[in-house]
Amino acid sequence: MSDPVLSNAAIRGAYGASRSLSGGPASAHEAKSAGQSFGDMLKGAAEEAVQTMRTADTTAQAGLTGQASTQQVVEATMAMESTVKVTVAMRDKLVEAYQEIMRMPI
Repeated sequence: MSDPVLSNAAIRGAYGASRSLSGGPASAHEAKSAGQSFGDMLKGAAEEAVQTMRTADTTAQAGLTGQASTQQVVEATMAMESTVKVTVAMRDKLVEAYQEIMRMPI
């Protein structure tokens, strides 16, 4: 399976979104002290992805009725596209990790 080619805008959008998830690099000790588990982090990322999708959908509908500019619709669509690409890549990595664990001998 070949890796998808991402545009610079998609990469910048995904990088910007990932920076806002954790606020920057954190050590394992900082993550424990904050009380945020890996599951909580995934849940937060999923909720943010859903919110981005809803915002893009709302903006697209507003664009169809003339309440949003073409630029706003395009920006929302690009944000949605990069969110979908990052989400699919994360899903693929999680499935791959699960399959790797299942192949381990007991």
